Amino acid sequence: MSIRMKKPQGRQFHYDPLMLIACTSLLVIGYIMVASASLHLGVKMGASTMHYPIRQLIHIGLGMVLGTCVALVPIRKWQQWGPWLFIVGLFLLVIVLVPGLGVKVNGSVRWLSLGGLRIQVSEVVKFFAVIYMAGYVTRHQKTVQESAYGIVKPLLLFSLACVLLLLEPDFGSAVVILIIAMGIMFLGGARLSQFVILLALVAVLAMLLVYFSPYRLVRVTSFMDPWKDPLNTGFQLVNALISFGRGEWLGVGLGSGIQKLFYLPEAHTDFLFSVIGEELGLLGVVSVIGLFALLIWRIFQLAVLAEKVGQQFSAFIAYGLGIWFGFQAFVNMGVNMGILPTKGLTLPLMSYGGGSMMVMCCAVALLFRVYSEIYEIVASTPKGRAAAWASA
Repeated sequence: MSIRMKKPQGRQFHYDPLMLIACTSLLVIGYIMVASASLHLGVKMGASTMHYPIRQLIHIGLGMVLGTCVALVPIRKWQQWGPWLFIVGLFLLVIVLVPGLGVKVNGSVRWLSLGGLRIQVSEVVKFFAVIYMAGYVTRHQKTVQESAYGIVKPLLLFSLACVLLLLEPDFGSAVVILIIAMGIMFLGGARLSQFVILLALVAVLAMLLVYFSPYRLVRVTSFMDPWKDPLNTGFQLVNALISFGRGEWLGVGLGSGIQKLFYLPEAHTDFLFSVIGEELGLLGVVSVIGLFALLIWRIFQLAVLAEKVGQQFSAFIAYGLGIWFGFQAFVNMGVNMGILPTKGLTLPLMSYGGGSMMVMCCAVALLFRVYSEIYEIVASTPKGRAAAWASA
């Protein structure tokens, strides 16, 4: 199956129906599950049971507004702004570390408070990183393909961003932006031998960071055997696995889960997928995985089509966003199911969070902008060539 486009009637904004269905479904399911997982938390805080659901609805609304603004900006503008946006991202990473400006939660300083909303700076940096790398590979694709310098040069900037992220500390986000950068360069034609060496170097550095950081090492060792200390280091993973076990085929019913009731930490954010497993069962888990698979598939089809019509920057934007969404969703689900060590990464478009939700909505809007412009290009070409281009 391929992305096929009909000739437009006049100048208008176009969108991919399947991508829209996948994103909307994830948003709706995520909101319902956040509400289910957080009603008791509002009572604990002495507020209304609807405290978190209302705030999440506000996050989604603001995300829609910001996304609309993003979708109205031509892709050529994003290409021009890419380097400046990444510099802004680095500046924000510095600002969040300034005492009194960054908001500290659970021992990490990752947030800035703007108008009562907490914005996780790393999410903004991920978005800017995709735009910057897409522009870099578009401008220097020949250098990336032929020279090791073309690969190392942008990674120096990304290394600086990673150092700042590790100071928060936010190891998970540092890994994500490196995966985005290396993924775009690989799809841009970087030599496999150089890429493998670079990947091995990053893996070694990651292992050293884990080994020399006591709390990260504890996470890895508890991941290997969570039942060894189920009430302390293995508490999160044990309760996550119990959630999936209780869900069985069809779940215990929406709102009927008990693991979220102060047993499963961060049930409305990092461990929302476990709540889905308990309340909606295997059916709910497979449905969410299927929706993410549909979204990533359509994003990569769009990227391939953009390459075919010669829109390299648009193609790398789509590739980068697809890598980001796919990798972060995989890590979050893997952590919840005990496949990966515990990492504080949200489930895209689903987990509770102001900054995360708004940035994800902007990322989706940018994808729709790419689709709309590619639609116009394909639909304005001769029929035979358009048909050839549309068959990805």
